[in-house]
Amino acid sequence: MIRRIAITTPKARFQAQLNDTATALAIMEALPIEARANRWGGEIYFSIPVDAGLETGAREVLQPGEIGYWPPGSALCLFFGRTPASEGEEIRAASAVNIVGRIEGSLADLWNVPDGATITIREFSEGNV
Repeated sequence: MIRRIAITTPKARFQAQLNDTATALAIMEALPIEARANRWGGEIYFSIPVDAGLETGAREVLQPGEIGYWPPGSALCLFFGRTPASEGEEIRAASAVNIVGRIEGSLADLWNVPDGATITIREFSEGNV
């Protein structure tokens, strides 16, 4: 089953697809979510009301557009560029994250989301993206 979400910020909207992991399902069940964005280089992260441990396949090095769940902070993480932990051109999380999905389309507008911006995550429908 394809699970689609809409990610909305004051200056941009994105569509994403969640995978079929237990963590992704827990995120879908917690929607809608509204939080304040934290920036860490090319990563936006924010706490969500989901409690999950590391899953098989969790990793620290991500691809642009991947969405991760960071268990130590109960945080959803949007990866789109180098972070302070990156080595070379890689995208590296602070520690391993569960890969829960991927943002579709251009990631360029994520660079314009400032620290403290409101971020809303909802189940996707034609009317919200």
